[in-house]
Amino acid sequence: MKNAIKSVKVAVVQAAPVLFDKTLAIEKACHLIKEAGAKGSKLVLLPEAFIPAYPRGFNFGMVVGNRSEEGRSLWKRYWENCIEIPGPEIDVLGKAAKEAGVYLAIGVIERDGVFSHGTLYCSLLYFGPDGSFLGKHRKLRPTGAERLIWGDGDGSTMPVLPTEFGKIGGLICWENYMPLARMAMYGKGVEIYLAPTADPRETWQATMRHIACEGRCFVLGCNQFVTKDMYPSDLETSETLNNQPEIMCRGGSVIISPLGEILAGPLYDKEDILYAELDLSQISKGKVDFDVVGHYARPDIFKLYVNSEPMLPVIYKSNK
Repeated sequence: MKNAIKSVKVAVVQAAPVLFDKTLAIEKACHLIKEAGAKGSKLVLLPEAFIPAYPRGFNFGMVVGNRSEEGRSLWKRYWENCIEIPGPEIDVLGKAAKEAGVYLAIGVIERDGVFSHGTLYCSLLYFGPDGSFLGKHRKLRPTGAERLIWGDGDGSTMPVLPTEFGKIGGLICWENYMPLARMAMYGKGVEIYLAPTADPRETWQATMRHIACEGRCFVLGCNQFVTKDMYPSDLETSETLNNQPEIMCRGGSVIISPLGEILAGPLYDKEDILYAELDLSQISKGKVDFDVVGHYARPDIFKLYVNSEPMLPVIYKSNK
């Protein structure tokens, strides 16, 4: 389907969900998807952990060697507002993508519904404009204290998906600092690289521009804008937020060309939607002098091996 069209309009949504409430968070997501689709967008990206929340500022009552009962209660509330795949929430999001006529990528916290029915994963979900669920990427390695609440993904959920305007795929937040993870994406031919994040720092902009130049791909960076008063007042251990700033996350969403030029953003200190018309010819034009998995690679010296098998904790072997 490559090169079927010459350009495509994309949307990057910078917003916060209704924190810790998956029903209202999904309702808000559907409204934003509809708005972006009505403006002519064919690809819509929402931030990391949009459903039900990126729980910035919380430690869930955990310190080395001890866990609190209050923290367990907060975890239970968070866990109950995460989503399973398949499930009714997936159907609702698929319907929203179909009604808007868009490819949708949205960050969620996914609750394992197959093995333990307990572990949570920070995931990026993909939907087609026909409403179909196209796949997911689970964050390979949560960062810092995220490891207290989220599990590790594996190489079985690293999709790069073909569309009529090119291949889409991406990594979540600080996975984008992992050179080999990026190389795995480039090896699959990603052309529109999605980077939902929770990092609002100025240094993140350099990372987004570096990836665009390195991969010769469009990069869509997407973050939330969150203020402290958006959190429910009755959350367990909410006193841990007392020393947090009023603006918890400034945002910093951005859209970048394959040569590292900023097409939209960076957007700070408010909720809004960034739009850009991507000239798809820039992808091939950028490869004349640099192709990280082509003429600029040295497979005689460097090679990357990617294990794409699911790492299952229990395998039952039949005697038949």
